[in-house]
Amino acid sequence: MSQASNAEGVLERFLSELQSVKRYSPHTVANYRRDLFAFLQIFRGHGKDDWRDISTQDVRLAVASLHQDGLSGRTLARRLSALRSFYTYLMRHHHYAQNPAADVRAPKDAKALPATLDPEQMQRLLDEPGDSVLSLRDAAMFELMYSSGLRLSELVGLDVKDLQLGEGMLRVTGKGNKTRELPMGRKAVTALHAWMSARTQWLQGPESALFLTQRGRRLSARSVQDRLKRLAARQGVDRNCYPHMLRHSFASHMLESSADLRAVQELLGHADISTTQIYTHLDFQHLANVYDKAHPRARKKDDQD
Repeated sequence: MSQASNAEGVLERFLSELQSVKRYSPHTVANYRRDLFAFLQIFRGHGKDDWRDISTQDVRLAVASLHQDGLSGRTLARRLSALRSFYTYLMRHHHYAQNPAADVRAPKDAKALPATLDPEQMQRLLDEPGDSVLSLRDAAMFELMYSSGLRLSELVGLDVKDLQLGEGMLRVTGKGNKTRELPMGRKAVTALHAWMSARTQWLQGPESALFLTQRGRRLSARSVQDRLKRLAARQGVDRNCYPHMLRHSFASHMLESSADLRAVQELLGHADISTTQIYTHLDFQHLANVYDKAHPRARKKDDQD
């Protein structure tokens, strides 16, 4: 029997054990088969057909090759887990001396950039006419979230006493029970004045909450999420809009305009500036897109005709 067929034979016996002894589902066994044969193909490409000849460096090179092919960190972690399980089997049943995959870790996936709306989308979302109490409340909520970069929990936790409409300021209690003073934009102040005039229509007794339900109670986070989705659908904003997207958009637009990272950190209430720095990547991405479209040496050939 050749080494190549022996390598496959050992692998098939392992897969058979998974199915017959460990009672893994056919789907799981198929995943193991795909993952392990992917490694075997790379090892053979490097001239190694025997599982005994594989070193930790070989495994690292294989992981790097798969990563370059576009596999995510999560997929590579699963494949490495399959390889470690296979070598545990080989050490137990075939007296292999070591597990070359034991200390190899998958690369971490790049942190996903927060989703934002551009200024035009934000304008379309917020410029909804309406003078019902419900419309006035929703307009005040979302104008304020975008104007001051509030977290959803901060929004629903606001009390009337936290507003200083005359000064255009707002007191917010954020994570760790820390308070911060925030400015409010002109449109947010206007929307809040309108809501405060209409709010009395829903009051059914003493209630400190700034934003109320129609029964006069403090509005829940789930209700805010639902109202934003409805608003986006009505306004034709073809995005999966959620409240934190307004906070992300606030941070991104502030950095695009001012580039003052420390100021944005304070406005957002981030304890660590590294949390705020992710928005600089959004800003860079925006600038890179502008560059690619505008610079004559960056445009695609077809765009230069």
